[in-house]
Amino acid sequence: MTQASSFDLLPDSAFVRKAQLIRNSKQPDSAAPLPFSAKTLHRKVRAGTFPAPCKLSKGVKAWKVGDVRSWMEMQSRGVNE
Repeated sequence: MTQASSFDLLPDSAFVRKAQLIRNSKQPDSAAPLPFSAKTLHRKVRAGTFPAPCKLSKGVKAWKVGDVRSWMEMQSRGVNE
């Protein structure tokens, strides 16, 4: 199962780590829900144009699937935050 298809199966209340959201640079053909790099992800979070991750524990941050899906939906409609 690819990352993108496993992401699609998760409930909105689930959490995903960065590795589940972006493409692996060592496997550029691997599927991922977001079409950009880790640096771009962090840049977008700092700029407030992508949802911030939740701190789950010391050193562990993850994004709520529902927040990511909402962001993706807004992007597909051409809405920029």
